[in-house]
Amino acid sequence: MNSSRPPRFINLIISLECVLLAAFLILLSPLGDLISNSVPAGGQPAKSQSGAEIQGAAGAPGETVVPGETAVPGEAAVPGETAAPGETGIQGEAGESQSPEDIGQNGADGNAGEKKDFIKWVDFQVTKEAMEKAFRYDVDTCQSQIHLDWIQLLAYLGARYGGDFSKYKAADMENIAGRILDGEKIEEITADMKYYSYYLEAYRAVLGGMVGQFQVEIPVSQAPEYVLKKNQKSEEEGGSGNRDGEGQENGSQSQEDTVWVTKYGLKAFSPIAKNYPYNDYDDFGAARSYGFKRQHLGHDMMGQVGTPVICVESGYVEAIGWNQYGGWRLGIRSFDGKRYYYYAHLRKNFPYHKSLKEGTVVQAGDVIGYLGRTGYSRTENTNNIDDPHLHFGIQLIFDESQKDGNNEIWIDCYEIVKFLAMNRGDTVKKQETKEYYRKYQMVDPAIPGGPTPQKIPSEGEGQASDGSQGTEEEGSRASEESQEAEGEGSRVSGESQGAEGEGSQGSEENQGTKESQA
Repeated sequence: MNSSRPPRFINLIISLECVLLAAFLILLSPLGDLISNSVPAGGQPAKSQSGAEIQGAAGAPGETVVPGETAVPGEAAVPGETAAPGETGIQGEAGESQSPEDIGQNGADGNAGEKKDFIKWVDFQVTKEAMEKAFRYDVDTCQSQIHLDWIQLLAYLGARYGGDFSKYKAADMENIAGRILDGEKIEEITADMKYYSYYLEAYRAVLGGMVGQFQVEIPVSQAPEYVLKKNQKSEEEGGSGNRDGEGQENGSQSQEDTVWVTKYGLKAFSPIAKNYPYNDYDDFGAARSYGFKRQHLGHDMMGQVGTPVICVESGYVEAIGWNQYGGWRLGIRSFDGKRYYYYAHLRKNFPYHKSLKEGTVVQAGDVIGYLGRTGYSRTENTNNIDDPHLHFGIQLIFDESQKDGNNEIWIDCYEIVKFLAMNRGDTVKKQETKEYYRKYQMVDPAIPGGPTPQKIPSEGEGQASDGSQGTEEEGSRASEESQEAEGEGSRVSGESQGAEGEGSQGSEENQGTKESQA
């Protein structure tokens, strides 16, 4: 009995080997390919390549746009740990916090493998002091053989500091400016700076529309002597003397004599009109809870109801109307498409300048709306914000996939607002309609086809209305609402800030009480 078991055991082993060999040969055949492809891993049926995406395809891991652990000699390492306060987008209705690593390289439709070469994150920390010094170098050399580009200067320092401008020293700016003025090329200086190109592109996206050449109307009392002589000569030759003899076609609204001059300098404006006080502090990233817990992705400027809101940069109206978070709000896109300026919580009943509708071209310095306290409600035209203020935000867009959704890039614009305080727009009011207009006209060459002057209409001359403004009766109610400023505006400390370049930040005592706002 026992002697027969070993042969049976051996026969069983041989049989199993034959079965395994046969199965292996079948898998190598076309029939084996058919069997193996019929059910993918996970047991879910695969979809054809001609239809929707095949399920289970792994997404490309998120890639930090600004890499940074290893420092290049002479250049700080770029931190990659800062979480993006990824509140929603323009209207603030969805989204979660993300770090640069989370943003990745996915394309517009989010498909893995469709990588696009554009910036995915920007943490803008450039200080007012650094911007002002770079700006002065740019303006002071604009007619020199070597013209210093203020954004290149800031990008060099950004690469050197790893974007952290708490390290900023004026001597560093002076050093790089001196080297360029001595004949060195910025390309040679930055050749070994790994992240210079990133900072140059990022900072140009933030600041690219703010400085340049433009024509502007100024009082005769402020005009240089050579301009007055040129104007006088033009008048003697039969011209009007305004803007090289083109007369008043651009709608002068000043009661004083004015002349047109060509300038190179700051052509962007503060979002709050001249002679209107406001308080602010750096509240970017502060907690918000209305609707859902999120972070504040803008800058609140506390002021009086009815304060004229000014267009910061020339562009076109991309969004206008009600949003439950921002109330009456405006979204203006720059002509290069890189910047989206967001103005929210505008005045009840009369939020916008009547000339505005979706698609309207606006010029830097134009009055576009009025400060209020609308928002935090699904019901239109509701005042549900405790303290009147302008929510001002700047979104960067390197690819249209970043316009809405979790990949939006909003920057801290507190230092930018401080920088822009040197250029606050003058306004005039038409008493009959309570509408405000810019006082001095301007011609920004960035506007395709030239600007339409924002001038007070003559009697009987109508204005376009976008429908959300309401009737003239509603406008009169708005004037009543502006009387709230007598009480609400009393929370705004400080005297009127009329002088250009005068500081406009509130006292420290008032800065801890505004975090409940959107």
